[in-house]
Amino acid sequence: MKGFLNRLRGVERDIIQAPVEQETDGPFYEPQGNEITIFEAAWRKRLPVMLKGPTGCGKTRFLEYMAWRLQRPLVTVSCHEDLTSSDLVGRFLLEGDQTVWQDGPLTRAVKAGAICYLDEIVEARTDSTVIIHPLTDHRRQLPLEKKGQEIEAHEDFMLVISYNPGYQTVLKDLKPSTKQRFVGINFDYPKPEIERKIIAAEADGLTAEQIEKLVAVGQRARALKDHGLDEATSTRALVYAANLIASGLPAVEACRAALVSPVTDDAELADALMEIVRAHFG
Repeated sequence: MKGFLNRLRGVERDIIQAPVEQETDGPFYEPQGNEITIFEAAWRKRLPVMLKGPTGCGKTRFLEYMAWRLQRPLVTVSCHEDLTSSDLVGRFLLEGDQTVWQDGPLTRAVKAGAICYLDEIVEARTDSTVIIHPLTDHRRQLPLEKKGQEIEAHEDFMLVISYNPGYQTVLKDLKPSTKQRFVGINFDYPKPEIERKIIAAEADGLTAEQIEKLVAVGQRARALKDHGLDEATSTRALVYAANLIASGLPAVEACRAALVSPVTDDAELADALMEIVRAHFG
């Protein structure tokens, strides 16, 4: 029993990220449109927000930036298929000969007035998504069924979820009744001029020519998304490639490691991606 309880505590530690540190200049973020304006308007009215967009397009970085900008702590929960409502709200645990209640990350955020970010909410179990409904309307309450309590959310509490429409299937999708409870902000991969700024800021030491080539590779590689690739080449992957190049790795090998190997095991698709890389980097 003791080992089981320790594993439960370990799960909670793993799914909570530390609050955003208040750096002088804040986390780097390059706006793509009016997403900052929309988020700030939602924040003023404490409306829940849903960030929609493909993997690696900047949703998490945007939220880290907004938490810094609004000077609020950020609690991030990485959702997965085994995530239960108890993982979010809390559970009773045995400590010695006593039974004590331990708050989950959502409960702690509700009490502290933090921004709670449920990353990739569609991956969570249905009971985990239903538990957030009372927090997304005028009630702003979190039910703790095991304790027979309802917690009033702190006036500064805000709920944010992320959602990748590209993953939706019959078995994994958000119900319309859940989606319509949120203000939606759409994200996509940045335009080339913005992506160049992001890579330049995230990877020191690259020349303007190298950055231009990386962005061009990304743009062409994304065209393969509809020809067998499950995932398009993300901005995050381009930043990884840029950092590998900046560390001294040859550009072709850096692109293979960051842009090709992680996204496909298909030899033909890998060859097609490498042709794009070699066309720009030789």
